[in-house]
Amino acid sequence: MTSKTFKFDFKDLRPDITRVKELLGYGHGDPEYSIGVLIEEIFSECENIAGIKAEYRIFKEPELNNQEKNIRINGIILNVGPVIFKQLKEAKSVSLFLCTAGKDLSTRSRDALKGGDPFRGYIYDLVGSEVTEAAADRMQNSLETELKLSGMNITNRYSPGYCGWDVSEQHKLFHLLPNNYCGIVLTPSALMDPVKSVSGIIGIGSKVRKTAYSCRICDMKECIYREKRL
Repeated sequence: MTSKTFKFDFKDLRPDITRVKELLGYGHGDPEYSIGVLIEEIFSECENIAGIKAEYRIFKEPELNNQEKNIRINGIILNVGPVIFKQLKEAKSVSLFLCTAGKDLSTRSRDALKGGDPFRGYIYDLVGSEVTEAAADRMQNSLETELKLSGMNITNRYSPGYCGWDVSEQHKLFHLLPNNYCGIVLTPSALMDPVKSVSGIIGIGSKVRKTAYSCRICDMKECIYREKRL
């Protein structure tokens, strides 16, 4: 079984300020000068945050059930559903992963909200989401680069709660990984702590491919990948 751990500095994953402005609803126009200054100030405050991590573990020869559209790994059945299963069905191995922005950004967001500055708190929250996705991108790109050396490809990454994969299946995914993997714990309601974290699965094999996310056959309108890909 192969596993790998990544630790990141904020400066390596610093979001694009234009992206943050767009997420704040400013589109491609320039927000007020004070908003831009506030975002840069928050970026500066984040320079020393700790705990941005990603980890993956590769499981070989998963059992793929074409009829039930599920995957059995070490005796645990992941009911990923037809959309994700279609992308994974040719996989010879799978990578289960966790990524987190750590506790600092969520704490700063919460403190700003409690301190009567909801806008600053919201920006911290957005930055936390962007950092988490950036860490996941770095982890996935590294995995892809390493596997290409042996002629293997990867799929996109898929997470519980998206594309018809029930979020409660998070418990099964975590059962396959060591306790406190990547510094993340799971609550009984399948929420991750730290909140700004992401988990999921990536297919590996010579016949699998990374493709455009299947947004048009998925009914999750608020999906972050729909926003990026459509």
